[in-house]
Amino acid sequence: MEENKNMEVTPQMEASQEAKAQPRRPQAKKQGMNFGTTFLATLLAVVAGSVVTFVFWIVVFSGLSTAFQTAPTTIPESAILKIDLKESIVDAPSKNPMASFDFNTLQPTAQVTLFNALKAIDAAKNDDRIKGIYINLNGGGSVSINLLEELRTSIEDFKQSGKWVVAYNDVYSQWSYYLSSVADKVYIQPEGSFEWVGIAANSIFFKGLFDKLGVKVDILRPTVCKYKSAVEPFFLTKMSDANRQQMQEMVDNMWAVLTDAVASSRGIEKAELNRLADELAVMLPAEAVEHKLIDGEKYADEVEDFFQSEYGIDEPKYVTLGEYASGLKPNIDNVTAPKVAILYANGDIVDGSGSDDKIYGYTFANSVREVAEDDDIKAVVMRVNSPGGSALASDIIWREVELLKAKKPVIVSMGSYAASGGYYISAPADAIVADRLTLTGSIGVFGMLPSYGKALENKVGITFDGVTTNKYSDLGNGMDPLNDAEYKAMMRGVDRVYGRFTSLVAEGRNLTIEKVLDIAEGRVWSGVQAQQIGLVDSCGGLNAALAIAVDKAELGDNFQIVEYTEPLEGIMAILQGMNVKVRQAISARSELGELYNEYQQIESMIGKKGVYARCPYIFRFN
Repeated sequence: MEENKNMEVTPQMEASQEAKAQPRRPQAKKQGMNFGTTFLATLLAVVAGSVVTFVFWIVVFSGLSTAFQTAPTTIPESAILKIDLKESIVDAPSKNPMASFDFNTLQPTAQVTLFNALKAIDAAKNDDRIKGIYINLNGGGSVSINLLEELRTSIEDFKQSGKWVVAYNDVYSQWSYYLSSVADKVYIQPEGSFEWVGIAANSIFFKGLFDKLGVKVDILRPTVCKYKSAVEPFFLTKMSDANRQQMQEMVDNMWAVLTDAVASSRGIEKAELNRLADELAVMLPAEAVEHKLIDGEKYADEVEDFFQSEYGIDEPKYVTLGEYASGLKPNIDNVTAPKVAILYANGDIVDGSGSDDKIYGYTFANSVREVAEDDDIKAVVMRVNSPGGSALASDIIWREVELLKAKKPVIVSMGSYAASGGYYISAPADAIVADRLTLTGSIGVFGMLPSYGKALENKVGITFDGVTTNKYSDLGNGMDPLNDAEYKAMMRGVDRVYGRFTSLVAEGRNLTIEKVLDIAEGRVWSGVQAQQIGLVDSCGGLNAALAIAVDKAELGDNFQIVEYTEPLEGIMAILQGMNVKVRQAISARSELGELYNEYQQIESMIGKKGVYARCPYIFRFN
């Protein structure tokens, strides 16, 4: 028995003894109380920590709000309006209150909308304080090439006032030179560089990668939509003949717009401009001066000396487009005047509701409805800058635009893209105005279903199994390719959407269905081409569209222009209320570099169900 005193007690034995030993019960209760107390304390700590974290970020954002709020700029009595891309020029105001802060650099990045930029240049024309415009695109902002076209037109109009325009830069890309060539004098830094080589456009193809991975992609595209090339990278290894044709015409049109402008401003024959590009004759500043593309080589301080010697400005005081626009006083004489509303349709068209920088079908349709019901708004300019997206969301928006048109004039102003779904929602308008560099049309649809089953099994050993109630219950499960019956069934939906799309275009543009089918096929057209075939009424910018809206509403000189923006909800509304302007950094951009655009295209298409009407091309100037 003595040996039992030193016997080791196992957990099993202890539990058995505990059941018989009454003194242990109070101890168990105490442990339960300790657990409850610990749990409640932990929960309280988590809640408190969350509250503290939330308050912390509110304080941070409030601090950012104070830092980023820009007081209205006081314009000096003798100032120069400087276009330097210190601020990005954007087509539409961002719906993301965190759109003007770059978390990569922890620096605020200013933005100015095209409407405000054009308004600033127009006001500067008659403002005695503004002596001239200085184009010096050395800032870190960005602008699309079609916005350069609208800025250039506005600067040309500014010059009619008799005021001067001077351009200077260290490095001229072709598109920065396109804008700068409107100036009276164009200078370059002596050790800078000049690009004059023509325009190229390339596509990246993923079929080889998918073949190696074992990913099968089912393409649902009507046979007649041979130009609908958004899906080509997933089943071809190079451009189809149809896609090559339309891409060639696109770059030729872009080059024509650029060389037409330079030829007119600089007095150089287009044939000579093409010769210089073909022979790589202009790469150095001295060569640009020799061939009269540039007026001279100067350092930045010498340009300021030029302002003094030529225009009598001793100490130049600069004001940017955004600063000048913020300093403009509202016209209090017409606050009760009838309104012309600018309604922005900016971004990919997607299903459902949302408040980020996309066009959500239900959300945007509601905005159109609100504008229609506002009796103070007498005409609407819908600024469409979209490569398309969901066919369903496009149709929902189309219906509301059609109802809006029944109440008041609707004019579409096309930005960089108003293609595919972007054209779908534009078709009902009373008039359509496009920039010459706009990409539009792309009247076609597609569906795409990748299947990953074999790839997952062969590459990583993952398999799937399941049960169904009917023969095709697992249609489109993402694991198995479509069989013939499934493919034909889904193509019925694709063909139906294409038929509706083309019929709506015929109705909206007063064209025969035969004509629409001839110019559809998913083909992308430039603004110039679209005018020639009847898809748009005229080439021009936002100001031209506004003038048409005023005329159709018979407003004369008694009107005011307002920008209609969708109200934000939740935390976005809180941040907007604090006037926080921050920009969400996307790590993929820095990691993928030049492939980021292709990543966006894949991400926007892979894994989505439904029928899509989307333009395949994205052209940017940064």
